[in-house]
Amino acid sequence: MKVAGEREFSAPVRTVWGVLNDPGSMAATMPGIESFDVKDDRHWRANVKIPLGLGGLKMSVDFTKLEEREPEFAKLHAKGNGVGAIMNMETQFHLSEAGGGTHMRWEADVNIGGPVGSMGQRVLQPIVNQQVTNVLNSLEKQVNDARGGEQGVAESGESAEGPTTSTEDR
Repeated sequence: MKVAGEREFSAPVRTVWGVLNDPGSMAATMPGIESFDVKDDRHWRANVKIPLGLGGLKMSVDFTKLEEREPEFAKLHAKGNGVGAIMNMETQFHLSEAGGGTHMRWEADVNIGGPVGSMGQRVLQPIVNQQVTNVLNSLEKQVNDARGGEQGVAESGESAEGPTTSTEDR
């Protein structure tokens, strides 16, 4: 399942880059985070409880930064294991200056296997969209906090239903 979108921040590129590349800041953007352990600047692990309808899926997720070109591009791989699900995700973002602020273009390819993954895209798509929206809203807060609490995110490239998604079911 692929999701993608764009976001505008009124913060400078360096500020947005700093938040996106700080494991502690990124941990604060993750919904359901229960614990977080930084191994080094390219590897970290999170234990999360992902809301799934009536309950939650506890999952241990290992993150590896695959590539970066400061301050414009980074690519991350995440592999999660939990009872009933295996998740693989590759995500990347591109930053550019935009009228004194920052334009971010992002995309993620999320693959969920196991019994949870067998629920299919129609069931999982709204859950993935909600989680992406939660992460982006939390990222907005982290960037604003890094900027000293100034307001300043305008959304673009997202519909009222959430981020752009493809119809690929993996």
